[in-house]
Amino acid sequence: MPHTKMPRSGSLQFAPRVKAKKQYAKVGAWAKVKEPLPLAFGAYKVGMGHIIGIDTRKTSTTSGEELSIPVTILECPPLKISSARFYQKKGYGFEVEKEIFFKAEKELARKIKTKVNSKDLESINADDYARISVLFYTQPKLTGMSRKKPEVFEVELGGNNQEKLAYIKEHSDKEITLSSLFQENNLVDIHAITKGKGTQGPVKRFGIGLKAAKSEKGRRAPGSLGGWKGQQHWQWKVSHAGQMGYHQRTEYNKQILKISSNVEELPMKDFHKYGHIKSSYLFIKGSVAGPKKRLIILTKAIRVKKESSLPTIEKIILR
Repeated sequence: MPHTKMPRSGSLQFAPRVKAKKQYAKVGAWAKVKEPLPLAFGAYKVGMGHIIGIDTRKTSTTSGEELSIPVTILECPPLKISSARFYQKKGYGFEVEKEIFFKAEKELARKIKTKVNSKDLESINADDYARISVLFYTQPKLTGMSRKKPEVFEVELGGNNQEKLAYIKEHSDKEITLSSLFQENNLVDIHAITKGKGTQGPVKRFGIGLKAAKSEKGRRAPGSLGGWKGQQHWQWKVSHAGQMGYHQRTEYNKQILKISSNVEELPMKDFHKYGHIKSSYLFIKGSVAGPKKRLIILTKAIRVKKESSLPTIEKIILR
């Protein structure tokens, strides 16, 4: 019987289903911003709740009415700059030509070993390099978690190289706060590692149906090698057991509903499996991938979209 050849079909959005290399995401694409500011910030997932607010959208069918909106709470302690990286274009990509380390908190030694050479920054000519980025490290000791070991992640800067270098010189010994990068009603992209579920079979992993009760070679195994529809699209490969969860995922255009540092506004102080909020926090509309206490990377929205009006928050209900 001849073999029919045809192009592969189906979505590759969630491929490959492999374990992430780190517990926090690595950003591969950045928005183009003219202002010399970092394009990302790190926050810890606290939990979920919902708010009761008045819909302020003029063209909405529920305009002026009360809405129950699910929100995710993220705690956002200030970040600090660990080092600055200067890249040169070589071959098919960029390579780090020089890295300058700054004086950091003692907790950073739990993560990486650094050798301070910040004096070399004065002799740097920004025009000699193709790219300039910074490495931020978090301060979990300022949160309600019993964690001290920070996370280190790389962040691109907006503006040209001269402006980037000036920003690094000015903020090398300062804390970077959430309010300096994002405001309420901004749209952000969420980069996170999902909750890990280990090795799972095809029924749970892909949602296939069970075969007949007396079928041979496994009732919870795939029944044919033909195309089948699952998870909102046509699958292009056979469903088999494998890793489920702990994947890197990106969600685009998530709205920031509230940014505050006043913890007294919250109806509860102790959050289940997290603890107390001690730093500034924000409310993200909808859900966010990953379990509690996991680092979430917020970036400037790369797919430009018009921001909708903020609802008037009347009541905050947390759980």
